[in-house]
Amino acid sequence: MPGTTLDHLRPDQICDEPPALFSLGNVVATPAALALIQKHGVSVPQLLNRHQTGDWQELCAEDRNVNWRAAFGCERVLSAFNIGSKDHPVRLWIITEWDRSVTTILRPQDY
Repeated sequence: MPGTTLDHLRPDQICDEPPALFSLGNVVATPAALALIQKHGVSVPQLLNRHQTGDWQELCAEDRNVNWRAAFGCERVLSAFNIGSKDHPVRLWIITEWDRSVTTILRPQDY
């Protein structure tokens, strides 16, 4: 809107989060992943937001680069998150399929 600056907006009108890079499609989770999420008090919306905005926490540089290409192309996108502690890691994966029809939350051993 012409003439509108950040000075004219209330804090609840400003979004400082990065934009979504791709659609999630239908979101599903394995029962084992859901049990871990509940046990560790993890926010599923927060994990999905991180996945969808390019915060691929525990991936190596090569896998992050693959994800950047995949996010704007027709390939699957994988995120890996540690929802435990540094000393006792608990890993979850989030995978969005190449056609963006479904996003699955799972443990690596569920793959």
